[in-house]
Amino acid sequence: MLKEKIKQYIAENDRQSTEGGVVLFKEEIEYAEQNQLTGEGEWVEKDANTRFADAYIERCDKESENMLKNETSAFLSEPLHYLKKHKNEFIYLESKWFDFVNVDAISLEVDDVFGTFDVMLGLKVQKKYDKQLREYLNAHLNGEDAKFDLMFTLDDGLWNLNFVLNYVEGFDEEMTMGEAFQLIYHFLFKLVEAVEKAQ
Repeated sequence: MLKEKIKQYIAENDRQSTEGGVVLFKEEIEYAEQNQLTGEGEWVEKDANTRFADAYIERCDKESENMLKNETSAFLSEPLHYLKKHKNEFIYLESKWFDFVNVDAISLEVDDVFGTFDVMLGLKVQKKYDKQLREYLNAHLNGEDAKFDLMFTLDDGLWNLNFVLNYVEGFDEEMTMGEAFQLIYHFLFKLVEAVEKAQ
C-alpha cells in the first residue's frame, strides 16, 4: 500500500531531483522517516497549499450530476462557504496525489438537511479490512452523531465511503476549499496508514 507507493516515488524522484532533494509533502515525509524509506538525497518539503495545484476540478449540479464548469486550481482559494451559498452544487476533484491513498477522486458537497460538509469517495482497499476501516473511522470522526457510510461493492472492488468533514479534527468552517481538500487528504492518508499497520 503506502510503503510501496512512497518507496517507488522516492526512487523515481531521487534520480531526477533538482532542488537538492526529493520534493514531498509533510505527510509523505513523516511516513518515509518513520518507515526508514530514505533515498540517497535529502527531503524538500513542499508547501501544502500547492498539493492540488495541478488537480482536475469540476463544479457539478447535484441533481443531474452534469458539470457546470471546469475550474482551475485558483478555485481552491474560494472559501468553503461557497458550497453553503450554492447548495445545488458539488465539487469533484481528481489528483495524482490521491494514488497514495488509493482513491481516484473526491466529491465534496453540503448536506441539504443538516448543512454539514459531506465527503464522498471510492477507496481501493481489500474487503478484509472492514474491521480496521470501521475502527479508525469510529475513533477519528469526532462528534456525538459523527456519521459515516462505508459499503463494499463487489463490482468495483472498492469501498464507497461517505463521511462528514465537520467531524474531522482540524476542520474549520472558515477554511478555503484547498484547505478542506488538504484536510481530507490528511485524514485519508492516516486511515490508509492505520489499515497498513494492521496487516
